[in-house]
Amino acid sequence: MAAVLEFTDVTVRRGGNALLDSVSWVVEEDERWVILGHNGAGKTTLLQTAAAQLHPTSGVVKILGEQIGRIDVFELRPRIGLTSAALADRIPRHELVRDVVVSASYGVVGRWREHYDDLDHDRAQELLIEVGIKHLGERRFGTLSEGERKRVQLARALMVDPEMLLLDEPAAGLDLGGREDLVSTLSTLAYDPDSPATVLVSHHVEEIPPGFSHVLMMRSGRITAQGLIQDTLTAANLSKTFGMPLELETSEGRYWAKRRARHTR
Repeated sequence: MAAVLEFTDVTVRRGGNALLDSVSWVVEEDERWVILGHNGAGKTTLLQTAAAQLHPTSGVVKILGEQIGRIDVFELRPRIGLTSAALADRIPRHELVRDVVVSASYGVVGRWREHYDDLDHDRAQELLIEVGIKHLGERRFGTLSEGERKRVQLARALMVDPEMLLLDEPAAGLDLGGREDLVSTLSTLAYDPDSPATVLVSHHVEEIPPGFSHVLMMRSGRITAQGLIQDTLTAANLSKTFGMPLELETSEGRYWAKRRARHTR
């Protein structure tokens, strides 16, 4: 399998602080990765670098076979599907859901004077069906619940038939029902062999969809563990990553974590 992401000794510094510190990581085209870590661990910086939104201070980043610094990132970005809170904030609240999705064809946020053909509109409709929100196509984005907005963003990210899908905390802000609906949708995508390589950032093991194959765990800009999820996502690695004694439970591809109980006499 070909690698869609290759990080070699990558460091990102801002204001004298190392947001990423000597990170080496490879994602192949048939893999689904989850990135775990505490607030400030470097997860979003890692994802922004993978999305060609940030350049490394040092080290080598290759995205879809192209080395950052040797390619026009504006040609590279349309090949990547991305969801993030920053992108959601840019979507006009008056925009119709079907237009939020179809406008990804031009890589723009907000309809203006672009022309879309029937194939574009058909593709957008298929994706609304795929993520379970066909009935929302004529609704305005600003009238949707948080869970519905997350699904719209997912459909938009898939609109360009991306070679890589990057999801920055897609379940953040969702209630239990919204989270479970989204986890189910992402699990379906993860098991689909035609889906692109996927990287999902989260704080919580409960948000890992069944079907995700690998995990990368971070603390203070460094990798604490990475590898196949069944081998790497352990209580010991989780405790090291979050800096506290944690217990981990798993059942049918789902995970739960809690602080290890203190026993008192």
